Amino acid sequence: MGLFRLHVQIEDRPGRLAELAAAVAGAGCNIVSLTVLGERGPDGSVTDELLVDAADQATATSLADQIRAAGMGCTLAVRADADELRDPVTTALALARRVAGDPDAAPRAMASLLHATLQDTPPLDADAHAHQMRVFGQDVRLCRGWPFTATEVSRAAVLVELAELCAAASDRPDPADEPGSLGLVLLGNGSEVELRVATLSDGPLVAALHARCTPSTRHGRFLNPSPALSSDELAELLVGASGDGVALLALTPDGGHAVGLATLDPDGAGGAALGVLVEDAWQARGVGTALVRRAVELATESGWSELSAFAHPGNLRITRLLRRSGLRPTARLVDGLLEVHVALPQHAVTSP
Repeated sequence: MGLFRLHVQIEDRPGRLAELAAAVAGAGCNIVSLTVLGERGPDGSVTDELLVDAADQATATSLADQIRAAGMGCTLAVRADADELRDPVTTALALARRVAGDPDAAPRAMASLLHATLQDTPPLDADAHAHQMRVFGQDVRLCRGWPFTATEVSRAAVLVELAELCAAASDRPDPADEPGSLGLVLLGNGSEVELRVATLSDGPLVAALHARCTPSTRHGRFLNPSPALSSDELAELLVGASGDGVALLALTPDGGHAVGLATLDPDGAGGAALGVLVEDAWQARGVGTALVRRAVELATESGWSELSAFAHPGNLRITRLLRRSGLRPTARLVDGLLEVHVALPQHAVTSP
């Protein structure tokens, strides 16, 4: 199965969405996300963007034909990435927050918002679509495999306006100087994530990350598959149960959403508990390894002597991550759970 994007022009009248759902089910596909783009055509129809689970391109193309046969317009059926399964409102607010802190990030934020890429030259692919916007007096070209809608372009324009307002109000900061930033990390598949120290204001990003994870991933991290976090649980992820902990976030380079989180919580005995959560679509890319390596560095710099973690006996992810960070963890069963401990390297102390 794979994800495919469809743009459907559907009449705004009772029962029409049910007919669309029936067409999708009849093609053996499943709707996993629906976004109303909000543009009415001459006949009063509204454009909806669907992400559907389909067996292959042929199935997605057949689905588009069935939607048209049901009297609804369907303009495309193209592949989509798994990391696009995120709440659009949370993403837009996170991108606005990023642009407010770093106006120079506006082009990358627009590209993320529109699921597009930035290109200096017109696309060579005849099926590609490009849209040009003016940012800080320079032309920025956005490209993707399907048309840009007027609603999407207007959303991107708001980010540009925000960036220009923030730039006019203060000197534009260097992204590398952003408080808490630990820099970009290149992953094994060529993509990048930004690591930075989390703050309590990152609660919405972390809550969205937690909700996007599958029950099995949440159960492996929290021993509880619940998709909702209480305010106390959310705070514990950001500053630990002790309130003196530190959390590291892995974010997309534009800051649009968090894909991983590592929490260090001091245990009061010279060590710290470590917890790691990585969104399913970003697992096996090196995000967890990058987070743990940086967490180990921070723990060592803080003078903690060891790290500990708890997991189910069959869950060896945390031990693998620690080994990839150059450490040698030990584990034992305690009350049915795997208790992992690893000694940290100590800074040499030189005599004056």
